[in-house]
Amino acid sequence: MIDSEFGICRVSMAPVRAEASDKSEITSYLLFGEGFEIQQEALPWIYVKTHHDSYEGWIDFKQGVCVSNEEYSSIVQNQKVLGLAPYQPVRKLSTSEVLYLVSGSAIPQSSTINFNIGDEQYTFVNEPSYAPQAGFETHVEDYCRFFLHAPYLWGGRSLFGIDCSGFSQLVYRMLGFKLLRNASQQAQQGRVINFLQEANPGDLAFFDNKEGIITHVGILLSSNKIIHASGRVKIDPIDHQGIYSLDLETYTHNLRIIKRLCDS
Repeated sequence: MIDSEFGICRVSMAPVRAEASDKSEITSYLLFGEGFEIQQEALPWIYVKTHHDSYEGWIDFKQGVCVSNEEYSSIVQNQKVLGLAPYQPVRKLSTSEVLYLVSGSAIPQSSTINFNIGDEQYTFVNEPSYAPQAGFETHVEDYCRFFLHAPYLWGGRSLFGIDCSGFSQLVYRMLGFKLLRNASQQAQQGRVINFLQEANPGDLAFFDNKEGIITHVGILLSSNKIIHASGRVKIDPIDHQGIYSLDLETYTHNLRIIKRLCDS
């Protein structure tokens, strides 16, 4: 029986699964420092609702640490997000073990080099690099290009494997915007841009299937160029019809709608 309703991810990446089984589909990942609310338990599994995007699924309870309501609120409301580095090592002071944290991991705001989560104290091995959480238009292309050639991974949210909505969510998170987890959910956010020619760098383009369901999202670099995760994170041409795959030499995604969350 777990004696807390709240927890924090304490591993570099914790897979979120559709069912309470190691064999179950991975639908997303929690990154280090991200918080969750425990909805139910079937130990060693717990069903959680994540703080940053309200996503729900099962994780192994050993990959999180339970915290009090007060500590949880303090951590999730005051966090800094790690920036552009393949990994940043932190050391657990109790054991001297090193964890390698990926971009987008969340660190308590009070941290400089040392920080605490639950009863564990950590220290950065090197000076940490944090995302700016501001200056969207200035930084968005660099943050997108950091993920170039990252392999596509269903549910992935890191340089080592990422899906289309995980890519858009992570870039936006590091630049100070909150996106939901799935492409269809993200398509409900922001305001509509009526014409591709009016798009700004960083606008989100959404694509649907033959049934009209949103199935894909990418980030516009210009009115005729998009970066997206399809096989890998790559840059392709885009026009009013959709994405033209340079790999396949054909149109692969039908443009449905363009949305803007950042207005200068």
